Amino acid sequence: MRRALLLVMALLLCVTASTTYAEWTLYKISGRDYVPLDDVANFYGLGHVVRAGNDATMEVGGRSLKGGVNSVEFYINRLKFNLSYPIVEFEGRPVISRMDLTKVIEPVLRPQKIKNAEKIDTIVLDPGHGGHDNGATSLYGNEKAFTLDVANRARMMLMQSGYHVVMTRTNDTFIPLEERVRIANQYSNAIFISIHFNSGGAAGTGLETYTLAPRGVPSMMADGPRIGDLQPCAGNINDAENIALATATHASLVVRSRMYDRGIKRARFVVIRDIVIPGVLIEGGFLSNDFDARLIAMPNYRQQMASSILQAVQNYRRAVGTQAGETVARNAEEPHVETNTPMLRATPSANDVQPTVVTPTSAGTN
Repeated sequence: MRRALLLVMALLLCVTASTTYAEWTLYKISGRDYVPLDDVANFYGLGHVVRAGNDATMEVGGRSLKGGVNSVEFYINRLKFNLSYPIVEFEGRPVISRMDLTKVIEPVLRPQKIKNAEKIDTIVLDPGHGGHDNGATSLYGNEKAFTLDVANRARMMLMQSGYHVVMTRTNDTFIPLEERVRIANQYSNAIFISIHFNSGGAAGTGLETYTLAPRGVPSMMADGPRIGDLQPCAGNINDAENIALATATHASLVVRSRMYDRGIKRARFVVIRDIVIPGVLIEGGFLSNDFDARLIAMPNYRQQMASSILQAVQNYRRAVGTQAGETVARNAEEPHVETNTPMLRATPSANDVQPTVVTPTSAGTN
């Protein structure tokens, strides 16, 4: 990485009506702001950074951060995230982008500090594809049928738990992306969960959760930076809520399944780009992979996905609510680094239910 332009500053961050200060060191590397992982570990009460080759780990009790130099893969409490920019090394110290500090680490570790997070009573479920749009396909069925089946199962569980549930489609009908956005944007005190299954060659496997890329951050689905990365998107008003919802959703999916964890990723899919409520898009496995496809075709796996969605909603509500869980930071101040710069995969056992071919007419049944 080019380091021709470098600025090192000591920053004192003060909390309103408080005399407590937190000192951060800011590095300007190739026009982007970075902070040392040492400062991150200190601020969040995670002890010292332990280096093992390119890996850097900060851990106290059950809380941990782990990343690698020159890698975007980053683990928070052992859940995989994909950073906006790789961790880099400067003068022997691993440093992380200010963007990832404020847009990933802070809202994930301290979701209870997200300002103005609404109380959630409505869940908008978006079964992907439909009608002439089959989505991904396998020997056992089409994506459009599997997504509707998962959504129907989740709908029943959410309703039984007292939530108001809205479906962007309830049958084998093609719904344009813009119409899905319009439906979602009719509701306040709501979150949006778009349900999909993946495709991408026989080697592709595992679970992914997508949330909207912050303004200025390249989409992981694009080939490099684009002018559009700088355009404001409606969904960016909920950047903090989006990543908190993605964390709750992905954690629930990974914990309840035997699928490989591909991580939380960033994109600008229309349905998460243009909605004005917090939203995520989940990919529940690869229909192009025989192992994943067989698992997806099992009714008990789709029921498990529905249970994961319910658990994700409940966990998100608790995380951003007034009765939030443990505050993991050692101090109460916010980690706003201000400058003058603009800005588990396993083989199915013999006791597993065998795959069943799912068609639009059989979706929602066992």
